[in-house]
Amino acid sequence: MEHVTNKLSKPSSNISEMVSKFAKVCKWRSIGVFSNDHHYQHNLIGNNDGSSMGEDSSDATEETEFDGEKIHPQPVVVPSKSNMYGDKDIVELFDTVSALKLAYVQLQEAHIPYDPDKIVSADELVVAQLEALCKSKKAFKEKQFSKTKLDSSRFASLRSEIDVIEKLLEKLKSQDRDRNAEIVRLRQELLDLDVGNAVLVEKIREKSLERRNVTILNVALFEDTFKRASKAIHDFARPIISLMQASGWDLHLAANSIENGVFYAKRADKKYAFEAYIARRMFNGMTLRSYDVDDVLRFDDPIDSLIANPNPGFANFCAEKYMLVVHPMMEMSFFRNLDQRMFILSGKHPRTPFYQIFARMAKWIWILQGIATSIDPNAQIFSVHRGSKFSDVYMEPVQENKEGVIVSEGEQSKFKVEFMVMPGFRIGSTFVKSRVYLSETKQPAGT
Repeated sequence: MEHVTNKLSKPSSNISEMVSKFAKVCKWRSIGVFSNDHHYQHNLIGNNDGSSMGEDSSDATEETEFDGEKIHPQPVVVPSKSNMYGDKDIVELFDTVSALKLAYVQLQEAHIPYDPDKIVSADELVVAQLEALCKSKKAFKEKQFSKTKLDSSRFASLRSEIDVIEKLLEKLKSQDRDRNAEIVRLRQELLDLDVGNAVLVEKIREKSLERRNVTILNVALFEDTFKRASKAIHDFARPIISLMQASGWDLHLAANSIENGVFYAKRADKKYAFEAYIARRMFNGMTLRSYDVDDVLRFDDPIDSLIANPNPGFANFCAEKYMLVVHPMMEMSFFRNLDQRMFILSGKHPRTPFYQIFARMAKWIWILQGIATSIDPNAQIFSVHRGSKFSDVYMEPVQENKEGVIVSEGEQSKFKVEFMVMPGFRIGSTFVKSRVYLSETKQPAGT
């Protein structure tokens, strides 16, 4: 018996506890030692061939009768692989559990008849299967940890890609801001160049006119002033068009809103529609009356005239016409504020490039209006309506071909007026021709 005791003491207490718990969980019916051991042993052995129940697995499923009682050992159930969804780990787990159940059955059978060697062998087999279960649990935890680590790695990779994209986005935003700043700078530079060019041209071509005395005014001087005023309107239309383009305006729609349904010979001819709009606003409500223009002519820069020697008539004319020509929506889209407008409404005149070009245009129209009746008290201003037949007596086309003439004397009836760009004047018996945009009339078929 000492030999048996020594062998049974080998498994650890923890393993024994695990076996005990496993027995309770599986709810096996214990096969105890009955009062009639010989009768139990005789029925258990059957053929007296010395083989035990633990050695023939088929005996485990047979019914055994003891003193009128039947013992039904629970059959070993092997899980169907069709229910395992093809998962290798789950199949192995069920195989291990089945082997553990079988080992436990063998451990119980080793008690009847009581065989110490078989008990130790069965106990070691149970311990081995429990260890296999522990290994399966450990492997499962390791897989879960690896999966979590892989997910963390993927998340870190995605986070890295997002950081790269965000850095690229910030770089593109910075480049966009730099380009916008460059556009603003170039726009300002363009306005400065326009102002500088206008100043240089006037200093070269207009010096004699600015120094003349009004008492020697004549029709030739008025015609020269008319050309200066017409050119000043053209010079102001250029930055207006440039600022519209830079601000995202649709120039086609803008030109149509001024003169609808016009057939333009060239796309660039739409600039005349903007010149017509400016002239129409500048000459709106004009009544020819004589007044002194010497104080305005004395200065090359009209802003100097407005600040150093303010003429109330000219100052009021500039402020009134600016409000009429430059709409608040237009100014807001150009400069993103109405600061210039508020400054003018307060009775002051800003020395900005845009307002300088406008003041130069206002100057020549102011002079044109003031000297007309000084030359002829009966001087008149006239306009030409759309659809009128062209006449070179009091009209001048704004378009020119390579030879400088668009309409010959014999072809005047083929052209009609689309719109007037500049009004005309009658000084005595002389017509200062209005400037008009023409289109060729369609001749009826068969003529």
